[in-house]
Amino acid sequence: MKHHILVVEDEAKLAQFIKLELEYEGYEVTVHHDGLEGLATAREKNPDLILLDWMLPGVSGVEICHRLRQTGDKVPIILLTAKDEISDRVAGLDAGADDYIVKPFSIEELLARIRANLRRNQEEDSNLLQFTDLRLDRSSREVYRGSRRIELTAKEFDLLEYLISHPRQVLTRDQILERVWGYDFMGDSNIIEVYVRYLRLKLEANNESRLIQTVRSVGYVMREDK
Repeated sequence: MKHHILVVEDEAKLAQFIKLELEYEGYEVTVHHDGLEGLATAREKNPDLILLDWMLPGVSGVEICHRLRQTGDKVPIILLTAKDEISDRVAGLDAGADDYIVKPFSIEELLARIRANLRRNQEEDSNLLQFTDLRLDRSSREVYRGSRRIELTAKEFDLLEYLISHPRQVLTRDQILERVWGYDFMGDSNIIEVYVRYLRLKLEANNESRLIQTVRSVGYVMREDK
């Protein structure tokens, strides 16, 4: 699956050059020239990495870093800037950037830093599960829909974790009961329907699209609305 990289850079020629080079390397690329538009896309599309110019119209790159980190977003961020003072680097890193590259830069160095940050993020995020705009962290037991944090009970979390661990795979009621409630569960099998309803209410509280689909007479599946 292609990594999605968001480029937020107000120099149109530079942004286009970076886009073409990244697409040649096999990445999916989205470009914005305005800080507010870039921030909105970062929150809605959950890119795998962000290349972020320091000086932007609308809102600065450093402020975008700060706002994303405030909501718990751990997407790797590489700042692109002409600023080369130590104090500037410290400010960028303190705001939450993972890396920093000074203009002008070689495309080879930029590509190497992108690969390194993606690799590091994959290693660190072995406990993170994501499906569209839904993110689940096994280690902290936190769940986000976009930038919205969702509070779940222990059993709701366990059920969601099982579903999101098998995206687009139909799971039978027996499979779900055994995995989430245990093979020796003697209660009513309708417990699954009850907890699916609880999850849907919380996941769709802001009129978001449905992600947990019912497969009649079989079970449930995590997939997008058709």
